[in-house]
Amino acid sequence: MPSVSRGTTSRCATSLRTLTILFACAAPGLAQAQTQGGPTSSAPGAAVYFVDVKDGATLPPKPTIHFGLRNMGVAPAGLDKPNTGHHHLLVDTPLPPLDKPIPNDFNHLHFGAGQTEAEVSLTPGKHTLQLLLGDKDHIPHSPPVMSEPITVNVAEAGQAATAQRHPSPPDAKVYFVNLQDGSRIPEKSIIHFGLLNMGIAPAGVDKPNTGHHHLLVDAPLPPLDKPIPNDFNHLHFGAGQTEARVTLSRGPHTLQLLFADANHVPHDPPVMSKPIKVTVGEPPKGEKKKKKRRRHHHWTRWY
Repeated sequence: MPSVSRGTTSRCATSLRTLTILFACAAPGLAQAQTQGGPTSSAPGAAVYFVDVKDGATLPPKPTIHFGLRNMGVAPAGLDKPNTGHHHLLVDTPLPPLDKPIPNDFNHLHFGAGQTEAEVSLTPGKHTLQLLLGDKDHIPHSPPVMSEPITVNVAEAGQAATAQRHPSPPDAKVYFVNLQDGSRIPEKSIIHFGLLNMGIAPAGVDKPNTGHHHLLVDAPLPPLDKPIPNDFNHLHFGAGQTEARVTLSRGPHTLQLLFADANHVPHDPPVMSKPIKVTVGEPPKGEKKKKKRRRHHHWTRWY
């Protein structure tokens, strides 16, 4: 067995102590490098997150991804306003240097116009996604506001997979609180959504017997085994809203409520209202006067 002299042992111990001290001194700097961003401060408790995509989700090749933000506001790039920033989506890439402008390429997607959602194109297979908020100069805040990276699987084009549907209670019901079939409403209306025997939870929160509202405007029911589309005819209220101010053009419209789970997929059985027809705008002047005269005659007769 090889022998080690006392002098050698002493030198080794000294070197080990020196390395330990150096590492201890360097460790705070390493930790600071991970949490220190640029010159713009972030608000306490600020958080950025994926609204409707979670780790392990299966997505189509062109998904619409919604960005969530808490305790800070969204402002376009170039606008210097405290406690604001804009979104960046990192695709299949590690975090960039957090004290420098975020690169702008196919792996670092910028949404400098202040977008809170985006349609992105992804190749079939596995991908990692991460959100990172940037200031007016595209530099992460200090401390950085970023989501945890998630892994998603992108299906082949034309292979829109049937989603797993959550069960709903047999007596669950969704309905319009302040509207009925034949209602006449102004162009800018506040519509109240009613729900019985289920709870409200924001999109992305997977909790039994909960979901969030969707308003279908002049649209037939979408496929009930897939996420509800997100467009001007399919309005999402993924923050858990129970009312919404909507703007509709003058004339007749069809409205219907459809409840959906954390992934915007309707429950099984679906929880939906009956479609109703409403008319937007004031009635013609002649019709309005005629109604007034009838009411006056009624009052005269009553008294």
